[in-house]
Amino acid sequence: MTLLALGINHKTAPVDIRERVAFTPEKLPVALRELHAMNHVSEVAILSTCNRTELYCGIEGDASQQVREWFSAFHALKIHDVEPYFYTHPDQGAVRHILRVASGLDSLVLGEPQILGQMKQAYSSATRAGTVGQLLNRLFQHTFSVAKQVRTDTAIGASPVSVAFAAVSLSKQIFSDLSKHTALLVGAGETIELVARHLHESGIGRIIVANRTVEKAHNLAREFGGYAIALSEIPDHLAEADVVISSTASQLPILGKGAVESALKQRKRRPMLLVDIAVPRDIESQVSELEDVFLYTVDDLQEIISEGLRSRQEAAKQAEEIIDTQVTHFMSWLRSLSSVDIIRDYRQSAEQLRDEALEHAMRQLHAGRDPEAVLNELGRQLTNKLMHNPCYSMKQAGYDGRTELLDAARELFNLKSTDN
Repeated sequence: MTLLALGINHKTAPVDIRERVAFTPEKLPVALRELHAMNHVSEVAILSTCNRTELYCGIEGDASQQVREWFSAFHALKIHDVEPYFYTHPDQGAVRHILRVASGLDSLVLGEPQILGQMKQAYSSATRAGTVGQLLNRLFQHTFSVAKQVRTDTAIGASPVSVAFAAVSLSKQIFSDLSKHTALLVGAGETIELVARHLHESGIGRIIVANRTVEKAHNLAREFGGYAIALSEIPDHLAEADVVISSTASQLPILGKGAVESALKQRKRRPMLLVDIAVPRDIESQVSELEDVFLYTVDDLQEIISEGLRSRQEAAKQAEEIIDTQVTHFMSWLRSLSSVDIIRDYRQSAEQLRDEALEHAMRQLHAGRDPEAVLNELGRQLTNKLMHNPCYSMKQAGYDGRTELLDAARELFNLKSTDN
């Protein structure tokens, strides 16, 4: 059986193509069973995210073109419309690819952790659909283990490489225990949503979301157990906030020096972190003149991001070394599968010879023969039967000049060389 990884991602295909070949949750079980039912396809799992759609298959022979054609037809596309965007990795290349994907080394954002959860979901879906066998089961379990090792043994996910991550990293540096603090998020767009997600995962005590459209703020706040307010209500809640992170499309500042100064008085000079990631700015620059205020702009964050990216790139080198080793381990296991059938057949043959010899010995004992003589005959008969075929093959190999087979036999039977 051949292992095949086939798909498209953000590096090979534009977003309009990626959208057209994505597998929705409703269609995924149908797709898994349909592909699995095809000739020469033994096992299937499908990973489908906004940045990639990949098929992991166990196939017989060279069925990669067959899988490509199915992929295109399932999405009602012509093969030539999708063909230029495909990448295909067989066997060792497939193992390396899935390990790199799960470890965040092939992601749009280097080292991002979400892909591992998506990979686990792909495995669960395929398992429920009954399309996972021995090969893919072992591959995915190995993949999860390696991805965990990469996270544990390297700093691939430790350094901030996005504006949202950098903002939250600053919060954790200034307020080490976020569970005791409140964050006020101004805006409800994609960046603020990522900030809220990172804060929530970091254990923030409370989240307040302020937005021009309160309903949108409420939808976001509800997801993370917070509450929503209108922009006009910010002065009433500003003193509650230890962390303020703002990202709106406003052309004028949302927060002025006076409002922050008033909040600081209510806080009895307890420090505040304000992170302005909007362009144009949401927070007046004069706020930085106040004591007990840490004000960072998007330019400040870019320096943090650049340093974080360098750190992740260094960690990625370490991760690649781990993956090199783990690819070798998996391929060794995969190669060992080729010996399973011959070991089983050899064991069955030996057990059959044993049963026949024992049956003959039992008959002799029941007939009253001397037990010691029966045991001696049993040992001799069993030895002769077990050795007959190997000895005949080695004799024929010597006759034919097949020295490599004789060398293999010496290694297989752990025999000392006569040259020693």
